[in-house]
Amino acid sequence: MRVVAAARLRRAQENIVATRPFAEKFNTILGHLIAQIENPSHPLLESRELKRVCLISVSADRGLCGSFNSNVIRTTTQRAQHYQAQGAEVTVICVGRRTRDYFARRDYNVIAEYVNIFRQLAFETAVEIVEEFEHLYRDKQVDRVEVIYNDFKSAILQVVLVEQLLPLTPEVPTGDELFLDYLYEPEQEAIFQSVLAKHLNMQMWKVLLDSNAAEQAARMAAMENATRNANELIDDLILQRNRARQTQITTEISEIVSGAAALEG
Repeated sequence: MRVVAAARLRRAQENIVATRPFAEKFNTILGHLIAQIENPSHPLLESRELKRVCLISVSADRGLCGSFNSNVIRTTTQRAQHYQAQGAEVTVICVGRRTRDYFARRDYNVIAEYVNIFRQLAFETAVEIVEEFEHLYRDKQVDRVEVIYNDFKSAILQVVLVEQLLPLTPEVPTGDELFLDYLYEPEQEAIFQSVLAKHLNMQMWKVLLDSNAAEQAARMAAMENATRNANELIDDLILQRNRARQTQITTEISEIVSGAAALEG
């Protein structure tokens, strides 16, 4: 399992490394447009009084990956309790079998679930998830959408992140030498609407790729630790067996010597 996880990690790492620059550039372009448009308006930018919150919890479909799943579940539970303490209603979208199993058995309002998507991860899945919570926000059924997932830092480090997806809060770029007053065709507003519509899809795709890479890294580390612990256990058992065998042989030799001495006497 460690070897399989390592092979899958290489592919997952290549995918996330290739996607991150594109996702970051999306944020930059969006920031440029917002900086140049006076009073940009869009339903996904609208901030409302916090009464209903949707949490997207992204875990794995399988276990044997250390604390990967438990960290996401714990953080999601803490966020839910935080908003419930403020009097907000919390709904959950479960991505991965582990979060689905956990929250479905407890008193949580699970409105959607996506299981076994990491076997053949596709961009269409990210689009489907975005459509699920985007229409809830547009219809004012939720006032905020957050995603909780494991961010892939390296093969030995995965960090649980909580990111707000809606309402969108793109940052205006500062200190960007490439930030010029471009002439846009079509108009800035049209480009802004087009980029904004694709922004969430790209961010959700990045979340799924990050979580997939982090899962494989966590499983590889967990299996490596399990292999090392198993080898140590085998060594301890061999040592105990050798000691027991040595004691038995010593006892038998002592009995033979004692019997021979008795016969001679």
